Amino acid sequence: MLTNKGKYGLKAMLFLARLDPGSSAMGQEIATANNIPKKFLDAILLELRNAGMLRSKKGPGGGYALAKTPRDIRIGHIIRVLDGPLAPLSCASKSAYVPCQDCEDLATCSVRITMSKVRDAMSDILDGMSLHDMVVFARSPDADLMYNI
Repeated sequence: MLTNKGKYGLKAMLFLARLDPGSSAMGQEIATANNIPKKFLDAILLELRNAGMLRSKKGPGGGYALAKTPRDIRIGHIIRVLDGPLAPLSCASKSAYVPCQDCEDLATCSVRITMSKVRDAMSDILDGMSLHDMVVFARSPDADLMYNI
């Protein structure tokens, strides 16, 4: 499940993706436009900046801007930076695998196998979708982004 942190991070990144190229926005502007608590947003923006997705500048004419083009920023990457692995269970995670203590046989555990398929489907969609795709989709919800499950 997407946490508020992940949701707010996506909203902030979408806000910045809609700006004119080369433009930036102050944290307060992003927070107000998206109904995000400012202190929470500051922490989120710092994580995204540290992950190389944002650049920031202090002072007049400063603010936050995307470090890459919206086409080059994948939704799956944003979510992983803010919320961690996509897998619904740690035993189904590729990057943060932890076996379940109550599992007798990993190879035949139906829950793990099913959650691995869920992880793969989520990963296929979120890693295949860019910020640009989300901007297009928001403008035209009927747009065919060619994502199939």
